[in-house]
Amino acid sequence: MEVSPIGTFFGDAVYKYDLPRQGSLFAGHSGRIELLPGKNFETALRNLDGFERIWVIFQFHENEGWRPTTRPPVASPGINRVGIFASRSPYRPNPIGLSCLKLLRIEGLTIYVDESDLLNRTPVLDIKPYIPLADSFPNAKAGWVETQEISSWSVISEPLFLEKSSWIYNQLKWDLKTFATLQLSRNPEDATRCRLVLNGEYGVLSYRTFRIDFYLNRTTQKVYLQNIRSGYTSEELQSSDDKYGDKAVHLAFKNFWNENV
Repeated sequence: MEVSPIGTFFGDAVYKYDLPRQGSLFAGHSGRIELLPGKNFETALRNLDGFERIWVIFQFHENEGWRPTTRPPVASPGINRVGIFASRSPYRPNPIGLSCLKLLRIEGLTIYVDESDLLNRTPVLDIKPYIPLADSFPNAKAGWVETQEISSWSVISEPLFLEKSSWIYNQLKWDLKTFATLQLSRNPEDATRCRLVLNGEYGVLSYRTFRIDFYLNRTTQKVYLQNIRSGYTSEELQSSDDKYGDKAVHLAFKNFWNENV
């Protein structure tokens, strides 16, 4: 079997933790698919702009190997792990993904989409229209997913967090506000997630080399995003070792906010 990409997806999500677990549940993760030129794909796109959603078949290009079982991202009573074929895990025998994206518009060979869960530079293998009559089965049984204990929370950004997240976005185009909202609006007390540390009502969420401080009000089920800190210690910032090439930004961040370096 020979499969060749027809194009590439481009978006802001570079790391896997940048993405929502199911893109269609959240707006805000927009991007574009750029189809290859010289393939007559302009003709292949004819009439696609009349659809609101499209199926995008793609390659999990950042994954190596596969796992026969996986731990569900949201707990179900009595279920610790499920078979890979009973999950949406990206670690599959053939690294092929399927997502239903919202179609915004088409310009030439570029397809603009929203509600995506694809990483930047994901190879796109095929595109098909979403047809509600054929593709929607709202009353179909959903197995173990029906027993998931999903906890929905409101995420509120406090002024200091908003100021710092805006500064970081202006400098790096890293959207920490959207990231934190996606990560904490569902099951924010799931301490098994590797980038989340919870100590009572207070928690820390890691985004690359920054740390987001938040507070949980369990009575109202609200998450308050309070602050953003550099993940580097003063000693680390003074060291010449710059593995991620971002220490200059962190130094500027600390100086701007008059924080000790």
